[in-house]
Amino acid sequence: MKAIIYTSNTGSTAEYAQLLGNELNLPVHSLQQAKHKVPAGSEIIYLGWIMAGGIKGYKEAAKLYKVRAVCGVGMGQTGTQLKEVRDKNAIPQRIPFFTLQGNFDVKKLHGAYRFMMNVMVKTAGKGLANKTDRTPEEDDMLDMMVNGGKRVSLQNLKAVTEWYKSVY
Repeated sequence: MKAIIYTSNTGSTAEYAQLLGNELNLPVHSLQQAKHKVPAGSEIIYLGWIMAGGIKGYKEAAKLYKVRAVCGVGMGQTGTQLKEVRDKNAIPQRIPFFTLQGNFDVKKLHGAYRFMMNVMVKTAGKGLANKTDRTPEEDDMLDMMVNGGKRVSLQNLKAVTEWYKSVY
């Protein structure tokens, strides 16, 4: 494995990439930096933030590098939405795919992303708040929407590090 490459918007994905790089003793680069530092065709682990089910930067990274694993960072709990996000991004079944719950602070978003998330928080948040039989996952999502939250942790990377250590 040559490197961990990521695309981040508010910092959660960059934070996960650094944690993973430290755990696996691999260099970490943003996708933009990597274009100048990591040779095309190198084996990488790619981390990208999830927006409406799409993993930002994944398609570009997959064209440039041999992606050996993908981590999508979003608001959903770690290990959830695997099939939906894999399908939407056309990640081949042979590539291990992990979802990681990131931090949420709408104030860190920019432009259209801030506007869209403000709308989503108001509409989906209101729907969740009014729901009487919320699941623990829905309670967590509502808490993040209303109060923001820091969810990045080394524990959330456990499945990724276990996969890596079993293969490399």
